Parts: sequence; C-alpha cells; structure tokens
Amino acid sequence: MSIPPRPIRPLWVIVGFVLSGLGFVGLILPGFPGTVWFVLAAAAFARGDPRWEAWLLSRPVVGQLVDDYRSGRGMPLRAKWFACVCIVLAVGLSLGRIPVLVGQVAWMMLGVLGVVYIVWRVPTKRG
Repeated sequence: MSIPPRPIRPLWVIVGFVLSGLGFVGLILPGFPGTVWFVLAAAAFARGDPRWEAWLLSRPVVGQLVDDYRSGRGMPLRAKWFACVCIVLAVGLSLGRIPVLVGQVAWMMLGVLGVVYIVWRVPTKRG
C-alpha cells in the first residue's frame, strides 16, 4: 500500500480513529461487529501514520483479530455462526420498516449475500 502525499495523511489518521471507535463499540455491543472496523482502521492508519497502525495492532484483542484477517486464517466457527444469526435478525427485524417492496427485496438480498459470503468465502479458523 503506497503512502499518500503528506497533506492527506492526517485525514487517514482521523479516519483510523473513527473506525477504531466503531470497532471498540463493536466489542461491547452484541450484534455489532467489531472486526471489520478494526481491519479498516488498520488500513487507514497504515496510510496515515504507521506508528498508529502499530499501536492498534498492539492492542490485546484487536491485534489478533486484524492479524487473523490479514493472514487469511479467517473467523472461528462460533463467530461465523454469530455473524450470520446477527445478519438474519437485523434483516428480519428491520424489514417491516422499509416502505416499498423493492427496498425490502433489496435488503433481503443484501442479507443473503452477507450470509453467503461469510459461509463460503471467509475461512474458518481452526484451533
């Protein structure tokens, strides 16, 4: 990943902190994934300031999550189940709030694609 010009780097650091904040919220709130935000935050920090990326990766839980993703080890089976159940619940509980049928179908398809992606494309971490 190439480092952007110097004036843009602080923006990447700000984006990294916002994404990190969402990731930490995801560690606390059930049903709100944290890993994806940390992976994106690490990428943003890498573009903005590698010292912040190193700081994020040195966090006890976060560093392992990002490392597992980057190395292709994937997610534990329990986490995959949890993610899929959360997608199904989120889509099911919010479907009635979408006023038009086309939007409901699109929302359902997005949920199905999310589950399919997790089941078939995300590797299952062993051990």
